[in-house]
Amino acid sequence: MTKITAAEVNKLRKATGAGMMDCKKALVEAEGDFDTAIEILRKKGQKVAAKRADRESTEGAAIAKVNADNTTGVAIVLGCETDFVGKNENFVELANKLADLALTVSSKEELLAADFDGMPVSEKLVEQTGVIGEKIDINAFEKIEAPFVGSYIHAGNKIATLVGLSANVEGADVAAKDVAMQAAAMNPIALNEEGVDASVIEKEIEIAKDQLRAEGKPEEMLDNIAKGKIKRFFKDNTLVNQAFIKDSKQSVAQYVKTYGDVTVTSFKRVALG
Repeated sequence: MTKITAAEVNKLRKATGAGMMDCKKALVEAEGDFDTAIEILRKKGQKVAAKRADRESTEGAAIAKVNADNTTGVAIVLGCETDFVGKNENFVELANKLADLALTVSSKEELLAADFDGMPVSEKLVEQTGVIGEKIDINAFEKIEAPFVGSYIHAGNKIATLVGLSANVEGADVAAKDVAMQAAAMNPIALNEEGVDASVIEKEIEIAKDQLRAEGKPEEMLDNIAKGKIKRFFKDNTLVNQAFIKDSKQSVAQYVKTYGDVTVTSFKRVALG
């Protein structure tokens, strides 16, 4: 039987993230060959992944990253099955590394195909499924580009948001983070009125009319009153029209204007679940 040293086990553990005993068993089975041991651990991951393919990966870590010049931002969710794993330091570290890599690609598909320590990300996820024993997947991928991009990650990596501003004005970092916090807390459905799908507006109008009829309002008054309710709907559900959470006397758009000639041009929000 090939003698396996502690140094060899530790090297394999650092390379794969697998447990000490799993690494030792793989090295013994591989008769000390490092690459063969890695392949053995990958095959173990494939077996575990196949068994857990129908599981829900609704826990995990939501991560937002912005590039060095604040012109590109990405937000991803690395999903797993349990809150315990989602909070694990190694799992969160993996999510952060994947988010860094995501800054260099334009889609989830490109990210899964990108190289991660000598293997495609898709294979790395399978490998880590074997290490952790839970289904792991990239559940969300969002990216924005703007003259200035800011980000926010809610405590516990439950929600991550990105906000794009029309100009890199003085204080843009503060403004963008504040608006990103707003998006995390208030979960708007769109940036502004133009971003709300027509079917959503039609549905809200019908709901408003049904409520007004139930209140006994005359049919000829329904359209005008419903329009007023839609304005309220936009105020509550579109980011730039929402009351700013740090000062409800002004809207988000008005708050951003305090930094100069700048507007919010885009936002993205990802969350667990």
